[in-house]
Amino acid sequence: MEIKRVCALYFSATGNTEKTVATFAETLAEQLGVPWERLPFTKPAERERDYVFADTDLVVVGTPTYAGKLPNKILPDLKAHLHGNGALAAAIVTFGNRSYDNALAELCAVLEGDGFHTVAGGAFVGRHAFTDKLAEDRPDWDDRKELKNFATATADKVKNLTENPAPVTVPGDPEAPYYIPKGADGEPAKFLKAKPRTDPAKCTNCGACARLCPMGAIDPKDVYSVPGTCIKCQACVRKCTKHAKYFDDAAFLSHVAMLEQTFTEPKKNEVFL
Repeated sequence: MEIKRVCALYFSATGNTEKTVATFAETLAEQLGVPWERLPFTKPAERERDYVFADTDLVVVGTPTYAGKLPNKILPDLKAHLHGNGALAAAIVTFGNRSYDNALAELCAVLEGDGFHTVAGGAFVGRHAFTDKLAEDRPDWDDRKELKNFATATADKVKNLTENPAPVTVPGDPEAPYYIPKGADGEPAKFLKAKPRTDPAKCTNCGACARLCPMGAIDPKDVYSVPGTCIKCQACVRKCTKHAKYFDDAAFLSHVAMLEQTFTEPKKNEVFL
């Protein structure tokens, strides 16, 4: 099959998914001898327009895993604004050293439903958004090596295709329910309404948190106010250069403590062709 372009489209609130998808897409393009381009799908304005592809495109689509599936507030945008038109696609999900559960299966199903032909799928570990104690330095050198090897194998598969491939087989159930977060006591931790707080001793009112929030949830005129929907992505916490943003919700902190206690053993990446 003739591929003329590789595209890297990603939702990446804290940057890990972007790094993973970009490494894979760049190597894939090198192996195929074609140009590649980034298509950020993170900020609200980036998710409002349509992305129309052709059957000569190979699109790498990446998202983080939220509660074992795709971020539920981003899922409608993926379904509404991606138009494959017969393009090949590689599905990539990242996860913070707990599990990717059903996220990869869901992403593959969404892409097939959007008119893509999935040719590869992968789940890669990255630093957990909630804590530095889980996979702090990942993706690391070994992860990048795995990504590049996976991209090379994907390119070889594409080069040998004479017709559209059958959907790639990955583990999981795209219709499965979301993982229920648990606290340190083992009971369900309910923190859907938790929102970031602001330390007045550190905040300089630069407005970066409002500009970087993927949901546009923070009031740019008053960064202490979060009137919109917070998906706990940690973009404001991770990207505030003054370290002024934080979460103090008891259920959220209990869930973080459980993760830190339970999932310290480094997880492996998984790839499927």
